[in-house]
Amino acid sequence: MYKVSCLLLALFLFSCKSKKDTIKPSIENISSSIYASGIIKSKNQYQVFGTVNGIITDVFITEGDIVKKGTPLFAIENKTQKLNKENAELAAQYSDSYANESKLNDAKLAIDFARNKMKSDSLLYVRQQALWQQQIGTRIDLEQRELQMQNSKTNYTSAIYKYQDIKRQVEFNSNQSKKSLLISKNLQNDFTIKSEMEGKVYSISKKKGEISNAQTALAVIGDDTNFTLEMQVDEYDILKIKKGLPVIVNLESYQGKVFNAIITKINPLMNERSKTFMVEAEFVQKPDQLYANISFEASIVLETKEKVLLIPRNYLLNDSTVMKANGEKQLIKTGMKDYNKVEIISGLIATDELLKPIK
Repeated sequence: MYKVSCLLLALFLFSCKSKKDTIKPSIENISSSIYASGIIKSKNQYQVFGTVNGIITDVFITEGDIVKKGTPLFAIENKTQKLNKENAELAAQYSDSYANESKLNDAKLAIDFARNKMKSDSLLYVRQQALWQQQIGTRIDLEQRELQMQNSKTNYTSAIYKYQDIKRQVEFNSNQSKKSLLISKNLQNDFTIKSEMEGKVYSISKKKGEISNAQTALAVIGDDTNFTLEMQVDEYDILKIKKGLPVIVNLESYQGKVFNAIITKINPLMNERSKTFMVEAEFVQKPDQLYANISFEASIVLETKEKVLLIPRNYLLNDSTVMKANGEKQLIKTGMKDYNKVEIISGLIATDELLKPIK
């Protein structure tokens, strides 16, 4: 009696185990996809850098602020640059054309004097020549008058050239000093760091009193409404990725929900360390609330088949064999696979019952 009871119990357990570990193929949809992970970046997100070195004297923003393009973010003090600007202003004032008007007036007066002297000497030469024709005076007197007239003409021409040279020099010095002042003002503007875009201040990494340099980021600013999904794709899979492919996104912050996105950009340069390519996507319909640098996992859908015969992948003995419920092995031909299931192209029908292999 005891042996019969044990036998019945064993048969019952075997029967339960057999029912539990047997399934029939199902007709469902299946997709071929590539796994990827990454982080969400604010669109046009960028790090704010200063272009000059100095002490931060003011921080005009706080994290979470919405700023417009050109909004002052940080003020940096540099006493040397301030003095350079003041020197440039003094040089510009000294070299200004109006400040050098007296030099030009003196040169004009010299021209007028030389012109009058030339006219006078020319008139005296004409008179001396008339006297010589009347045989009055000496030839030496005539030659001296002619020489004086020629000297006067030379002096007049020289005065004109001198005036033109002074004018060019004054204009050059004036323009050069103005350019130097403009450069100095632009350099001075570099000490007030401004936003390059309209967006949200996501982080601030420097405080008032700290040193700013061109190698250290001061803040991170990006779009507060539009976001980009940046994901890493293995070099083995990159040739399968095309723009426009759908992406199924799982966010750590939204457990149990999936979101749809679409591939928008494939960066062509591979990261030599990770052997991956950066692929970007955008939400078809984004979540209600997002933050920059949220992590996610994604499936890039390469192909989808509808209403095909599927079985779980763990029911395969190998890539081409399954075990039927009666213990017989059956050769099959498989097609598309995902993480859980595999498509059966031939070798099984929907009513076949399969036994899960013991591994």
